[in-house]
Amino acid sequence: MPERSPELDPLIHPLPRLSICALLAAGPRWVDFRSVREATGLSDSMISKHTRTLEDAGYLEVRKGGVGRRPRTWFRLTPLGGERYRGHVAQLQRLVDGTSDGSP
Repeated sequence: MPERSPELDPLIHPLPRLSICALLAAGPRWVDFRSVREATGLSDSMISKHTRTLEDAGYLEVRKGGVGRRPRTWFRLTPLGGERYRGHVAQLQRLVDGTSDGSP
């Protein structure tokens, strides 16, 4: 069995987190909780769980506030999160292309 590449980020690799990061990687803009739920199809509890893991790792910023009388939550990738996401995606692409380690 081939050795797992150290460039794959185990914090980003689970599909729910990869999906959240992909949505947020479009730019340094804030994305609201509802948009994350609609785009990823994840339940509220799954979003909360996975965004907490990314936040604890310093990959994600969370802003809480309100719109009118309703509480709202927004997310965006930190510079570290964006860097790690891009590195993870680049390594996935190398694996797909068959160029992960240069050996025959």
